[in-house]
Amino acid sequence: MPPAVAASPEETLVQYVKGVGPRLGNLLKKLGIVTVADLLWHLPARYLDFRAISRTGMLRPGQHQIVIGTIVTGGIGVLGRRRRRIFEMIVDDGSGPIAAKWFHFHQAYLKAFCVPGSTVMLSGDVSEFAGVPQFVHPEIEVWDEERAPTSAARLVALYPATEGVTQRTLRRVMHNALAQYGAALATILPAALLHAHQLLPRAAAVQIVHDPPPETDLEALQARRSAAHRTLIFEEVFLLELGLAVRRAMTARELGIAFAHDHGAVVRLRAALPFALTEAQDRVVCDVIRDMARPTPMRRMVQGDVGSGKTVIAAMAAAQAIMAGYQVAVMAPTEILAEQHFATMTPWFSALGIPLGFLSGGVRSADRRTMLRQLAQGELPLVVGTHALLEADVHFRQLGLVVVDEQHRFGVEQRLALRHKGTECPDMLILTATPIPRTLAMTAYGDLDLSVIDMMPPGRKPVVTKHYRESQRDQLYAGMRKELSRGHQIYGVYPLVAESEKVDLKNATDMACHLAGVFGPTYPVALLHGQMPGREKEAIMRRFVTGDVKILVTTSVVEVGVDVPNASVMVIEHADRFGLAQLHQLRGRVGRGCSVSGS
Repeated sequence: MPPAVAASPEETLVQYVKGVGPRLGNLLKKLGIVTVADLLWHLPARYLDFRAISRTGMLRPGQHQIVIGTIVTGGIGVLGRRRRRIFEMIVDDGSGPIAAKWFHFHQAYLKAFCVPGSTVMLSGDVSEFAGVPQFVHPEIEVWDEERAPTSAARLVALYPATEGVTQRTLRRVMHNALAQYGAALATILPAALLHAHQLLPRAAAVQIVHDPPPETDLEALQARRSAAHRTLIFEEVFLLELGLAVRRAMTARELGIAFAHDHGAVVRLRAALPFALTEAQDRVVCDVIRDMARPTPMRRMVQGDVGSGKTVIAAMAAAQAIMAGYQVAVMAPTEILAEQHFATMTPWFSALGIPLGFLSGGVRSADRRTMLRQLAQGELPLVVGTHALLEADVHFRQLGLVVVDEQHRFGVEQRLALRHKGTECPDMLILTATPIPRTLAMTAYGDLDLSVIDMMPPGRKPVVTKHYRESQRDQLYAGMRKELSRGHQIYGVYPLVAESEKVDLKNATDMACHLAGVFGPTYPVALLHGQMPGREKEAIMRRFVTGDVKILVTTSVVEVGVDVPNASVMVIEHADRFGLAQLHQLRGRVGRGCSVSGS
């Protein structure tokens, strides 16, 4: 039974929307839709233009077009030497037939549509095969002039959907939800802001996004630049910034640790370093030391390219905290990266007479018990580790500084869990190699202060990026062989672990065998991917670090990992399958070498 008293969209279960009910309500949960508010904020992914229906016999390749026609034939076939299954349907509106094809289809779903004589709507990009226009993987709907809300000439929303929930169903229940609850969407932005930025009331914006008027600019809708979209985007960013401002204000009222500005700690550590700091590192060290001297907790993010010297910034902060009598925890996302930090910092702090500890899941039980006792009693001032630092039995006597490397690999709760292990509110220093524009950083990390290391250490060679076509593979291999003959090592990065029927891409498993045939046994090849057991991955990576493996064929699992200075080339196949942040991280693996190649 629906609620006796009309409730807000946030408080009303979606099953009480007209036409939903418990069965469809359970299906909508797969889309994360539980309440009416969830439904109203399930925004369209794109739009179809029903203001201009094309004729099936007059389609032109290279354009996104919509047709409404009668199914002539349809069924399952096979294609090519690999005998890939394909579902093909012929549709005609009286002006000529058009073929629609689906690879890797959901057989039961398409069979439900394939009833000769039924009218369907097809929409998608028109391609060409053997000189004949065709649709490949078009959107499809049964056309019902009486029931379909899309029957009028209008702009129609296309939503993210799931099995058992059709586009027509989503549009129907969205129409009903807007009629029942749309008016309850109260505007939260001040009137002055609406006027200054030419924004709409919230209810009007939501209505237009789901059901745009026929005169709306389609290009603006698709680009999410319509007045309605701009209103919802502005509101979301406004609330985010408001939340960050509240968090920053709360942090400013917290009592932290005012570390005495001990120049001696920094000077002694500088003397122990085998190199001089760059101007950029000096500037960031000053930012960090100044923050640590304040009575409020430091929350600073240090951004810098791989190899720019973020670790030494963390070491300077750690020395400052340790000299003041506090403990420091440095957390990295992988064991091998944590080991790298431990190995790098050990000679620096040993020269100061400061002991370090290393804690990970691979540490022996006896050693772990000893280290936990030393941390709890304050005998161990600095510990470097992985997620193992978050375990419930890890206690600190006086934790003063938390350093988190590659922070995007940890959840918010994980970072806070380590911070809460201190009896006082410790300072937090976050390191990231992901390039974040300052304006974006201020938006996404508004509760953090930002320092940027924008200068590389002397002697660091610039990374050269080259693009090779498939026809130039022999040329690529010749370049790889030249680098290998010089004693260098190579990464080969692929988007897939193994062959997939869904996408025709090269994969790491097959290419490891292929490259072993091309370069082995002179240059040993090894395979590394995320589906391997942790210890096996660590062992393979260590063989690459020691030089026993010359070519490491892998996936993006090496996005965050140990630097191998001898690795001078990275070959990234299907680079368009990786995000920009991933490519930047991958590029950093050969930052000390001479080239990066992409194919």
